[in-house]
Amino acid sequence: MLTTHNIRQAHNLSSILMLSAWGFVMVIASFLFLYIGHLLDGVFGTSPSFMLGLFILAIFLCVMRLYQEAWKKRKDV
Repeated sequence: MLTTHNIRQAHNLSSILMLSAWGFVMVIASFLFLYIGHLLDGVFGTSPSFMLGLFILAIFLCVMRLYQEAWKKRKDV
């Protein structure tokens, strides 16, 4: 039988896993967008423009999604 302590502990573990998953997503998206930006810079001859722009876009999108997820979790509490 689950007690409130066990439920709270499972919820805390779920929150930690969600944050670590978002960290993983942020790293993968950053490297992917950096690579695509590097390729586009090579095609168009604009040295760091696309690379930096897409990197900033990736970070911004990941942070916004993390914020939305945290906002939903806050409503549940």
